[in-house]
Amino acid sequence: MEPQLLHEVTDSVATVVVHHPAKRNAMTAAMWRALPPLLDTLAADPVVRVLVLTGEGGTFCAGADISTLQGSPQEAQELAVAAEEALAAFPKPTLAAIRGHCVGGGSQLAAACDLRFAEEGSLFGVTPAKLGIVYPASSTRRLVSLVGPAAAKYLLFSGELIDTARALRTGLVDEVLPEGELGKRVADFTRILASRSQLTQAAAKEFANGRTDRDAHWTEQARGSGDTAEGVAAFLERRRPQFTWNVPTPG
Repeated sequence: MEPQLLHEVTDSVATVVVHHPAKRNAMTAAMWRALPPLLDTLAADPVVRVLVLTGEGGTFCAGADISTLQGSPQEAQELAVAAEEALAAFPKPTLAAIRGHCVGGGSQLAAACDLRFAEEGSLFGVTPAKLGIVYPASSTRRLVSLVGPAAAKYLLFSGELIDTARALRTGLVDEVLPEGELGKRVADFTRILASRSQLTQAAAKEFANGRTDRDAHWTEQARGSGDTAEGVAAFLERRRPQFTWNVPTPG
């Protein structure tokens, strides 16, 4: 099978799989280009409430496939940043399910997700210093927001790989699961996310990402959504709420 991004939607959870096992799921130029339009399609699907990004087999993503990016390093970086920004802008909750190596461009993609769950034994690295590449400003700021300036400098200056214990301690990952338990935990947690109010999640995502000009917008959305009334009624009636607000489709 050619290197590609696979995807499926099951029980309101879209799963995108980086599939290039011959090179530890390294991203080709075509794969970087394919990610933004795929995300647009999934964001516009009202059935999709959560997105999971993972890699084929025992590796998340070992970075960029250098053999496909030999023409212009600048163009290659622009492709990676465009894909990273599209993932960060996805309007619904996103979770990276990480096994094995999460390095270089793989770490960019993982950092662009809202949450990161990893299997014990995974390894993380931000490796531009090994190639003499200036890491993008937007990617650097995102890394700093996750792990803080000191840990970000350690990763960027050295290019060294860190294990799951250190990744958890610095905030690079949110949960570490024993071998063989990642899939079940991700399935259980995304089921929880899919059952919650998209209105709450979409507003919280914008606020947490630093948006400061949409308070009135979200107040109006809440007023007309019906989600608050449904949530309160379901609580009083001791039943599961049936939230109906969906992320608006662009255009």
